[in-house]
Amino acid sequence: MVSFSELQSALIAGRPVEYQCQTNLNLYNSPELKDLATQAVAGRQLRIVSLSDQAALELQDSPGAAQNSTGALKVCLCEDDYPGWLPLEDLDLLSVVEENYRAIALSPSEIQARLPRVITFARKAMTQPNHYLWGGTVGPNYDCSGLVQTAFAAVGIWLPRDAYQQEAFVQPIAVEELQPGDLVFFGSRDRCTHVGLYLGEEGYIHSSGKAIGRNGIGIDPLSAEGGAIAEAYYHQLRGAGRVIASYKSPDT
Repeated sequence: MVSFSELQSALIAGRPVEYQCQTNLNLYNSPELKDLATQAVAGRQLRIVSLSDQAALELQDSPGAAQNSTGALKVCLCEDDYPGWLPLEDLDLLSVVEENYRAIALSPSEIQARLPRVITFARKAMTQPNHYLWGGTVGPNYDCSGLVQTAFAAVGIWLPRDAYQQEAFVQPIAVEELQPGDLVFFGSRDRCTHVGLYLGEEGYIHSSGKAIGRNGIGIDPLSAEGGAIAEAYYHQLRGAGRVIASYKSPDT
């Protein structure tokens, strides 16, 4: 549990303190805390970057507990450098870590050996009742890149958070070179907006929304002949990529 006074001391001193999530937490796109940006599963680490104006006022006026606060903390998740806003009232759901996060380097062969477990995780997620959740990374409800990131993270491989970031991170490969555990990317000519995990001849597993998907996790063939959902995504196919490294912050 972190108090207002501990947070204030750390911010004033400019200390790069890292905190651990004691439970699953929601992070939002803005200090107004309206739209979900991502989620942090219990055990993830984050840095507090700054306070919203409202949080600064509350911190000044009430240096005690954060309960019933309305302000927000700008944070950055350590494992993927993803930013977001955390409700100030969730401050007591954080604890100061004993050791700062350190990314673990993995070789391509080590990653390859873990891919069957990545696929197993995604398949198991599909068996749970679920729906598509924009920003979702905590089961049972995921968005497309949240499912992919969480499946890899479950075996100790970290990828960037969003689909377009994952596309830029992996090693590009031709669609004809796809192997189980590779990623397939979809979107417009200008931007990647969707990602799936390739399974092999079955196709790919992905969490798709309501508009052109099934509002949840399913498997579709990588073909225009596999039904309405498969056809819609196939016409948006941008390319494929292979995971050959685990994410490491450029600042380390």
